[in-house]
Amino acid sequence: MKKICAFLMFALISAAGMFAQDVTGKWKTIDDETGDAKSIVEIYKQDGKIYGKIIEILNKDRQDAKCVDCPGSDKGKPVQGLVIIKGLVKDGDEYNGGKILDPQSGKLYKCLIELENPDKLKVRGYIGFSLLGRTQYWARVK
Repeated sequence: MKKICAFLMFALISAAGMFAQDVTGKWKTIDDETGDAKSIVEIYKQDGKIYGKIIEILNKDRQDAKCVDCPGSDKGKPVQGLVIIKGLVKDGDEYNGGKILDPQSGKLYKCLIELENPDKLKVRGYIGFSLLGRTQYWARVK
């Protein structure tokens, strides 16, 4: 009887892990300072890493915006279609080790993302240590 109970507990825990949500999908970005929705970012996996691309700009006045201050090959590109999250890897419950680009300022930050719940994503951009940075919470688009 103990073996059956142990097996059932193991199976239940394993099944719960299989149905756990991940960070991929479409997310509405919410500005941490104004609370305004800014864009829709599609987060996807490529070569075992996590990336995020702006697929829609919600402010009609900014839909043709270019990334004038962005570094490298992103300089001058349209913000819509720009890959802003690059190269994150899973580390426990969070994804880190990559970068996030702020297309308004053109600055590149270290990044970590973590699901707060299936429909809320914590996105943190920082310099040096994660204590020195900003956090936004994005909402899953259904």
